[in-house]
Amino acid sequence: MDVRAGLLPRPEDLVDVDALVRAYSEVVPDPEVPAQRVVFGTSGHRGSALTGSFNEAHITAIAAAVAEYRESQGIRGPLFIGADTHALSAPAEHTAVSVLTTLGVHVLTNAGQGDEAYVPTPALSHAILTHNRGRAADDPDRADGIIVTPSHNPPGDGGIKYNPPHGGPADTDATGWIAQRANALLESGEWWALAAPQPPSAPVAPGAYDFLGAYVEGLANAIDMKAIRESGVRVAAHPLGGASVAYWSAIRDRYELDLTVLGAGVDPQFAFLHLDWDGKIRMDPSSAQVMSTVAPYRDEFAIVTGNDADADRHGILTRDGGLMNPNHFLAVAIDYLLEHRPDWPATAGVGKTLVSSAMIDRVVAAHGRRLDEVPVGFKWFVPGLSDGSVVFGGEESAGASFQRFDGTPWSTDKDGILLCLLAAEIQAVTGQSPSERYAQLVERFGEPAYARIDAPATAEQKARLSALAASDVTDAELAGDPITSIATEASNGAAIGGLKVSTERAWFAARPSGTEDVMKIYAESFAGPNHLIEVQAAAQALVARVLG
Repeated sequence: MDVRAGLLPRPEDLVDVDALVRAYSEVVPDPEVPAQRVVFGTSGHRGSALTGSFNEAHITAIAAAVAEYRESQGIRGPLFIGADTHALSAPAEHTAVSVLTTLGVHVLTNAGQGDEAYVPTPALSHAILTHNRGRAADDPDRADGIIVTPSHNPPGDGGIKYNPPHGGPADTDATGWIAQRANALLESGEWWALAAPQPPSAPVAPGAYDFLGAYVEGLANAIDMKAIRESGVRVAAHPLGGASVAYWSAIRDRYELDLTVLGAGVDPQFAFLHLDWDGKIRMDPSSAQVMSTVAPYRDEFAIVTGNDADADRHGILTRDGGLMNPNHFLAVAIDYLLEHRPDWPATAGVGKTLVSSAMIDRVVAAHGRRLDEVPVGFKWFVPGLSDGSVVFGGEESAGASFQRFDGTPWSTDKDGILLCLLAAEIQAVTGQSPSERYAQLVERFGEPAYARIDAPATAEQKARLSALAASDVTDAELAGDPITSIATEASNGAAIGGLKVSTERAWFAARPSGTEDVMKIYAESFAGPNHLIEVQAAAQALVARVLG
C-alpha cells in the first residue's frame, strides 16, 4: 500500500495531456519490440502513447483488421463505435472511424454533444443487441461494435476492444485473428497508406446513433424504476469522471428519481480522484482508496454509487455498511434477483468466475439453480447470456450483467450502471440496504474471509502452472481439511490457465500473471481469517511442490 493511497494527487502525479496526445500521432511503434505490438488481453488492446504501445499506428492497423475480420464473418451491417473520457480515446476513435469508413464499413458514431458524446461499454453492447434482436446468426445485416477505452486504467493509458454481433467481448479466436492481422500490417508498413489523409468524401460517411436515449429508455425493461421512484430512496451517483456522466442525469430526469449526480464532470487528468492503493490514479469503483472520493457523501444518501471510465464496473456504498466488497454485492444481487424476477426461466443458471466467493455457490444452491463457474474474463458469460441459459453473470472485480425482466438479454458486456441501479431497487423494494441483506446471508451461510496475494514466479513456473493437469496434484488435504475437488478446467470445460483446489470450508486458485513475474493466489475460508492464512500458506506450498 502506497503511503499516499486514498489522498488527492499532487501535480507531479498528473499526466501531461498535451504531450500524451502528441505522442499518439508522433511516436511510431517498432513491431520488433514485444511491448509495442498489438496484444489483445481479456479486455482488448491497451497501452500508452508515451511508451509506444497505444499509438495511431496501432489503431489504424486494428481498425483495418476489424474491417477484414467482419467481412470474413459475413457481417455487413453497421458497426457501432464509442469512446470514454480518457485523453487518448477521442483521437483513437477518430482514427478508427476514418480507417473503417475508408474501407467501406458503415459506422455509427454517437449523436451526442458535450458530455453526451461519451459512450459507456454497456450502452454499446445494448445498441448491438437492439439492432440484432430477431436476426438470424448468419444475417449479413448484423451489427457489431468497437469501444475505445482502457476501462479503469490510469489517465495516460488508452484501450480498444471489439464486440462482435453477440454484443459482448470477442473470444480468443476473434481477438487472436485481429491481433495477428494488425501486427502484420505494422510489420509490413501497410498501415501508413490507411493513416494518410483521405479525400473529403469517404466511401461510406459515418452515421449517428443515440446511444444515451436508447439505453436510458430501455432500463425499465431490466430495473424496477417505478419502485425506486415511489419509494423516494435517496441515491447519489458519481461517474468518477467517466462516460456515465450524462447518463446519470438522463436517468434521473427520465424516471423522476431522487438522484444526485456527484463530481466535477470530465477532466482528462482525473485530478479530483483519490489515489489508488499503489499511489496511481485509477477510476476503480471497487477500490476503497479511490472511493474516498465519494466517502464524504455516505451519510447524506441511502446508496452512493461509482462507475469506472467506461461504466462497466460498479461500486456500492451504503450508509450503514460503507463500501461493499464486490463479492458481497454479487451474492446479494443474485439472491435478490432470483427472488424478484419470476419470469426468468426456471432452468436458467447463474454464472460466476472461478475466483469469486463461494458465498455465491451457497446462495445459488439455496435457490435450486445451476451454477456455471467459468475462467476469468467476462467473455465466458456471453454464450449463456445470449441464449438465455444464464440469467446473471458476474466476476469478483465488480463486473456483472443480468437479463431483462422477461429473461432476454439486456447487455452481454459488464454493466456498472445496471448494477448500481439494482442496489437502489433492492433498497426500494425490501426496505433494507444491500449491506443489511449481506449480513443476513452471513447469518444463514457463514462468513467467508477472502483475499488475493501475489507470490513470486519465474516465466518457466508460470508456463508450467498454466499447463497443469488435475492429476498433477496428489495432496489429500489442504490446511487440515480433506480436499473435495481439484480442477484445471472450469465447469464449461474451458482451461482456467491455472489450478483450483477446494475443501468443504475453503478453496484457493492459483493463476499466472500476464504482465508480472508473479502468480496470483486467490483464497477463501468459511472458518475465519486465521484459517484463511493457513489456506494461503498451504496453497503456496502445494503449488511449489507441483511446479517442482
